[in-house]
Amino acid sequence: METRHGRITASKAGGTAGKGSKTYKLSLPSSWVYRMGISSDGGDVIITFDGDTVMISPQQSMEQYRISRHSKGHDLLEIRYYSGDVLCTLIYADRTVRDLRAENYTDNLVKTAFGINTFPSWEDLDDFLEERCVPRERAGLREYLNALGLYEYEPIEIIQKTKGRMAEDNQWMEIKNI
Repeated sequence: METRHGRITASKAGGTAGKGSKTYKLSLPSSWVYRMGISSDGGDVIITFDGDTVMISPQQSMEQYRISRHSKGHDLLEIRYYSGDVLCTLIYADRTVRDLRAENYTDNLVKTAFGINTFPSWEDLDDFLEERCVPRERAGLREYLNALGLYEYEPIEIIQKTKGRMAEDNQWMEIKNI
């Protein structure tokens, strides 16, 4: 990893911005932009902020994301979320850096993994997976886990056994390491 000192510049926002609004800019070293695979004319990026750190990554197709993470030796999961026999959401989850990408294949947001959220976080994934499992507080949970051959409550392990099926709907999923 390379670290450099930078400076953020502030200027008045133009156009229809409110009174007193500002925009902030940061210049990036061209070598970094080149290594990210962004052309010299610029390109689309994904900007992530966790409260302390801003991360910039190139906008990639799902396939580009999978290939990039796999080539770096990351621990990658492919999660396919279905309604009946229709694939609704494809998720690539990078367990090495706790990052993910998701793509919906239906316009019915109720049948997608994250609804209208187009940039789900790792916490969103954890919540989604846990929603497709028996509740942690369920009476007889230990016996249920034993019946599945599991020793602890781990949503991914539970879903690999149950396919995340629930009595209330016909949605299910497949999880595989890639």
